[in-house]
Amino acid sequence: MSAVWRLLVDDGADAAGGLALDEALMATYHRGQSEQPPTLRLYTYADHCALVGRYQHLAAEVDLDACAELGVAVNRRPTGGGAIIMGAGQLGVAFVTAAPAAERPRQLLERCSAGIVAGLAKIGLTATFRGKNDLQIDGRKVAGLGLYLDGSGGLLFHASVLADLDVPTMLRVLRIPAARLGEAAVAAVHQRITTVSRETREPWDGARLRQVVQLGFTEALGVDLRPGMPSADETRHADALRRDRYDDDAWRMRNTPQPDATATATLRTPGGLLRVYLALQGDVIKSALFTGDVNELPCELTDLEAALKWQRLDPETLGATLDAFYRATPVPDLPAETVAGALLEAGTRATSHEVRAVPYRQGSCYFPEET
Repeated sequence: MSAVWRLLVDDGADAAGGLALDEALMATYHRGQSEQPPTLRLYTYADHCALVGRYQHLAAEVDLDACAELGVAVNRRPTGGGAIIMGAGQLGVAFVTAAPAAERPRQLLERCSAGIVAGLAKIGLTATFRGKNDLQIDGRKVAGLGLYLDGSGGLLFHASVLADLDVPTMLRVLRIPAARLGEAAVAAVHQRITTVSRETREPWDGARLRQVVQLGFTEALGVDLRPGMPSADETRHADALRRDRYDDDAWRMRNTPQPDATATATLRTPGGLLRVYLALQGDVIKSALFTGDVNELPCELTDLEAALKWQRLDPETLGATLDAFYRATPVPDLPAETVAGALLEAGTRATSHEVRAVPYRQGSCYFPEET
């Protein structure tokens, strides 16, 4: 007998409301305390929304002036991953349940995306899981994936499936290298990403693709999807989250360095690239902020940011500070030597005025950073 999941369907969500409901749904699934079956939400956003990942620096990923000019709403997802454009041309997938105890994020992403892969196969498209959070067709990205595990045992999986894409709007809104290529920009985008419309040579939008993905989840995961509605408690919680979080700049602008931050550097980790934003007062670290288009930002980095504050940025002092920190609190998959190298690199740039606080970078969902 097939497991029964709840299916939620809606279109034209606004940025704050769409994200608030996803998080409210996740809150239902406290490990061992909820009798609610898993929920799959297949929905679209109103044209257009720019959504950054949980651990990203908003102004570095999104051109806020362009968004204001074009009327593009901006917000921050509860899940990790890179900056994306959402609208009628993209199918939003949110899957919420109790988090398995033993699976790593990469395993969870691959398993949760199996329904999307199976759905695309039903219309003749072979998608594969690649990198840390991509679905690709012949090497081109067709979906970006994100994940968040809350402290109470809830899991939220996000996906943006590109039925179609307004490339000119994306180039204006997201800070990606292709935007600087002029007439060659669209061609550069098409080298990296694709859409269902492009692959099938017929028009698709998120609403049309929904039925395909729904069938994919039914077959790939062996579940019976029963249409439902958010409960009254979930709706109240979503309203509160919207008011207190997603409509609040304190959430949208979190992970934003202080205005006098003057330099950045990148750190390569198994989970993806991180970026450290450094503010100096003379040769003293005023603030260090770690961000990235990752699905999980090690919680130890928050403690490291505090430990670095007001320390002198010279190799000897920095080495002693990191040695003391790592003896008590090692950071998984991020050696102290890597952190030291990035901080010293950023410090060199800061003193030579090579890099400003908000650089062009490659951390969008469609153009993940590689350098």
